[in-house]
Amino acid sequence: MAVQNIYILGIESSCDDTAAAVLHNGKILSNVIATQEVHKKYGGVVPELASRAHQQNIVPVIHEALSRAGIKKEDLSAIAFTRGPGLMGSLLVGTSFAKSLSLGLKIPLLEVNHMQAHILAHFIEEEEYNKPEFPFLALTISGGHTQIVKVNDYFKMEVIGETLDDAVGEAFDKSAKILGLPYPGGPLVDKYAQTGNPKAFPFPKPKVDGLNFSFSGLKTSILYFVQKQLKENPKFIEENIEDICASIQHTIIGILMDKLKKAVKQTGIRQIAIGGGVSANSGIRRTLKEAEAKHQWKTFIPKFEYTTDNAAMIAIAGHYKYLSEDFANMGITARARYKF
Repeated sequence: MAVQNIYILGIESSCDDTAAAVLHNGKILSNVIATQEVHKKYGGVVPELASRAHQQNIVPVIHEALSRAGIKKEDLSAIAFTRGPGLMGSLLVGTSFAKSLSLGLKIPLLEVNHMQAHILAHFIEEEEYNKPEFPFLALTISGGHTQIVKVNDYFKMEVIGETLDDAVGEAFDKSAKILGLPYPGGPLVDKYAQTGNPKAFPFPKPKVDGLNFSFSGLKTSILYFVQKQLKENPKFIEENIEDICASIQHTIIGILMDKLKKAVKQTGIRQIAIGGGVSANSGIRRTLKEAEAKHQWKTFIPKFEYTTDNAAMIAIAGHYKYLSEDFANMGITARARYKF
């Protein structure tokens, strides 16, 4: 198949961001995201409101992506979309639109697993960015997922460790909620942690066999700790917010790094790539870079715009599916739970 002029439109609608991107031969021409502010007052994403907002945003977002790319919809080679995992209502909006556009333009449809796309974001053509070589280990960390994945090829991936309960993003957001911080709280924990003492308040690390994770026990211990301290000093959070956040972040990063070290030891693979919204966390990025020198790893950290949910990663996954002619049919449906 000729590869000189492949234009892929990527559509992402798995949660509360409506996104569209245009990719030309592996290079991003546009990457547009419409965020939904409506959820902040509810302290989390409201599925019904999210799907309604996707319906309002999807046409203008795709129009803007094509406009910024400087192409017409007739120039597109294929449509890539997020099939899952995610919120069912949100996924249905993107899936239905992608199918309609594919049918109308008579071009192939490419279904993408959202979590695989976070990993494949490392293969977007960028200047001064080295791509990982197969096989490598991927740590995918987001609000809904925490996984260690052995990546043997673009679509040959094996989950070798995952969370048994809460995802790491939930651990950050729920800890922030305990501290009275607004949603989404994860970035605020990171912000306060910058100036705090990470060893001020030691929190227990859960004992979990193998390469799996657990964060629910940590969340509970943080809750009980804060409640106890507030009884003794009602201003405890206010007076110690930086140290509390630094200690929480230090513990969470410690849990992630312990499992990564174990995965490297078990597999012998020293190439580590991170992906997912939580990979934007400055503490995790810094610790991974330090580990590169300390443990002789080769680490790959994506650009910030490719960490949170975005359509560029959907487009690059679609690009590789297009090259292998792995097309979807019109009977395809969204999947809220979608393993790979």
